[in-house]
Amino acid sequence: MSSRGATSSSGGPQLGTSDSSTRISKKPKYSRFTQQELPACKPILTPGWVIATFIAVGIVFIPIGLASLFASQRVVEIVHRYDEECVPPIFSSNQLAYIQSSITNKTCTKNFTVPKRMKGPVYVYYQLDNFYQNHRRYVKSRSDTQLRSKAGELDISTCKPEATTGNNSPIVPCGLIAWSLFNDTYGFSMKNKVLNVSKKNIAWKSDQEHKFGSDVYPKNFQSGGLIGGGKLDASIPLSEQVDLIVWMRTAALPTFRKLYGKIETDLEANDEITVVIQNNYNTYSFGGRKRLVLSTTSWIGGKNDFLGIAYLTVGGFCMFLAIGFILLYVIKPRPLGDPAFLSWNRNPSGIMN
Repeated sequence: MSSRGATSSSGGPQLGTSDSSTRISKKPKYSRFTQQELPACKPILTPGWVIATFIAVGIVFIPIGLASLFASQRVVEIVHRYDEECVPPIFSSNQLAYIQSSITNKTCTKNFTVPKRMKGPVYVYYQLDNFYQNHRRYVKSRSDTQLRSKAGELDISTCKPEATTGNNSPIVPCGLIAWSLFNDTYGFSMKNKVLNVSKKNIAWKSDQEHKFGSDVYPKNFQSGGLIGGGKLDASIPLSEQVDLIVWMRTAALPTFRKLYGKIETDLEANDEITVVIQNNYNTYSFGGRKRLVLSTTSWIGGKNDFLGIAYLTVGGFCMFLAIGFILLYVIKPRPLGDPAFLSWNRNPSGIMN
């Protein structure tokens, strides 16, 4: 009778034993990379380096902040809130009834005085407050496939509740974003002469060429019982519906501006501008506010003091720290340690290099 340690008749390994030579080791092969022995830069933060770094940051940031702030101050803006002023006095206590009525006159005329010379192009924006375009259900209520190609007309699974009409015909463009299209209009004139508002290049070129198809036309849009916003010309493809394209690029914050058009002529100081507003868009049901904005631009864009203030704050703080470290180093210096005693300056035998 064979023992437990005997081999089998087939010549296999003994039962109850393991062959260490057949084990696969997971230990990587030795290399200077795996053992982190490659040459590396190990800077020593001496007071000189720290002070010089803070001074360099201050020298760079402060001029950039001043330039940004001055550029922002040169931007001329006219901002006017009109949602309350354009409601007739008899509807002041029931603004929602005014905006929802189909028989009330929505025309509103306002006059503005140009405070400073505004060199063209003068950009016309509409600003909405307390409008959450970043709401999850609102953002998802669209079909990019349908917007991009006529072949995706029936791809409306993500567009509820504005996906189909009462007879189950698809809506193009579908979804809540398109349904709530802003539809206030503005007409400008000065000295009894009409100021044309150009719609050229107000939308992103990439959106027009890649996100909105030239073979996709509006279909069954705003044809239901509840009208959300503006209507679209069914004879114009979506790639040329620039107001829709601008609106469909949803804003991240509840207060936002969207480009309405451009006035290509210069506006001189003290010029009187007459604006005829069609106050159609319903912001009264959710406590929203509407503003008309006329603005010039600079090399940093529109009026934005935050960028310049941020650069000045960081640069000034770095200069303050640099001066503080200089005074501390002069008044109460500390002896520096000998870098020769650092671990990476010793050879494997422990003898200093």
